[in-house]
Amino acid sequence: MALAAIAYGVVVSQQGWWVAALTRLFPTTTGPVFPSATMADLVLRHLAIVGISSAITITIGIPLGVWVTRTSGRDFRELVAAGVDFGQTFPPVAVLALMMPILGFSIRTAVVALSLYGLFPVVSNTVAGLDAVPPAVLDSARGMGMGKWRILFTVEMPLAARVIMAGVRTSVIVNIGTATVAAVVGAGGLGDPIFAGINTQNLGYVFQGAVAAALLAVLADSVLAQVEQMVTPAGAS
Repeated sequence: MALAAIAYGVVVSQQGWWVAALTRLFPTTTGPVFPSATMADLVLRHLAIVGISSAITITIGIPLGVWVTRTSGRDFRELVAAGVDFGQTFPPVAVLALMMPILGFSIRTAVVALSLYGLFPVVSNTVAGLDAVPPAVLDSARGMGMGKWRILFTVEMPLAARVIMAGVRTSVIVNIGTATVAAVVGAGGLGDPIFAGINTQNLGYVFQGAVAAALLAVLADSVLAQVEQMVTPAGAS
């Protein structure tokens, strides 16, 4: 996996390779390579948008999922489920439009929209994972004198870790593709060549941004799959 990450880094950092490849693929297109930024700059900007928004999603989503499975939050479970469902189905572009008057034409607007959009799989998988912990295991933990917080962190969370991580994995992968809309509010990233290509009918630009985003999603999925295996307790797979 490390080799795949290194290979991706090498590929996106070699601007000359992209120039040669896109010129060959689109010989009739004048200037098929996006001129405003190098591929490495676009990928790094895209990673920043995805990283910040995904971190916010995880920081909010996992505790929220835990809370609605506790006594204090069970009454709000349906409300939270409806809220994250709505966030998933509400188009990110519409969220961007609503946030722009408040946060302006910046990366902050994109981060807010993507953070809300990615909550559903994290919250729902956290709830599903915790609900799947066998009641007999919880009874045994209580019988051993464990308190509720110790049970949560030493019994429930480890047993639910694989399901929770699967939700995080889904959220991040979807985020990588959806983050291309960040270009609409001037946040940059791999959406810049895609939208520029659509506006100018330059397929080279679109291909450049789309291929780099797709390869990044595949790489991230593979990395997160390894993390998912690492957090799964022995015998729980």
